[in-house]
Amino acid sequence: MGCQFSFSMIYRRTYRVTCWIAVVLLAIPGQLVMAQAEETAATSGPRPTRTFPHHGYQLEGIASWYGGKFQGRLTANGEVFDTNELTAAHRELPFHTRVRVTNITNGKSVEVRINDRGPFVDDRVIDLSRAAAEAIGITATGIGPVVLEVIDYRPAPTDRIVQVASYGDLRNAEATASRLAKAGLSPEIETVSTSGVYRVVIPGVNIQDIDGTKGRLADLGFPNVLVRESSRED
Repeated sequence: MGCQFSFSMIYRRTYRVTCWIAVVLLAIPGQLVMAQAEETAATSGPRPTRTFPHHGYQLEGIASWYGGKFQGRLTANGEVFDTNELTAAHRELPFHTRVRVTNITNGKSVEVRINDRGPFVDDRVIDLSRAAAEAIGITATGIGPVVLEVIDYRPAPTDRIVQVASYGDLRNAEATASRLAKAGLSPEIETVSTSGVYRVVIPGVNIQDIDGTKGRLADLGFPNVLVRESSRED
């Protein structure tokens, strides 16, 4: 019995020591991972905010172009897209900012005005109108390596245009504008010469007043309005 008891005690102690070693070994990798993560966080810090200086900012990447089915549609800032004009889409630059786009392959350059948003493909930095793409020679290939340079930076405006309705008949647009004026609003009528459309808009609405203006228009029977930036160059 004594020998059996001693053997049992030794077995239990050996088992406990083995388990303790296993726990320590399992814990060490986790501690190492946590230490590495803490060190990375301490050294990397927050990512810097991407900013665009007023002049001279440059960015290299791939340019593409668009047209076709987009011709005549509204751009992100409310203009009617015309692929024959020197305009472009950019994901971040304020509307009406002017950018020089240079084809790295052939050295050809063109100046464009930002009036739309895009392109939404990771490796592309700008989406040009067909006219701009032709100017730097990328219409055939569809894309090309370019350098962008900001030459006229336009800070985003603090007011907006609220587009209430569009009509093919001027008399209907005038009737709506008159109704809005009687309600205390300040409407105007925009004429889209290329399509013969008349838009009733309320210009110069401060961003902070957008919700209140939309609420007033909804009460007047116009719940689905379009809020956009200025469609005219300064």
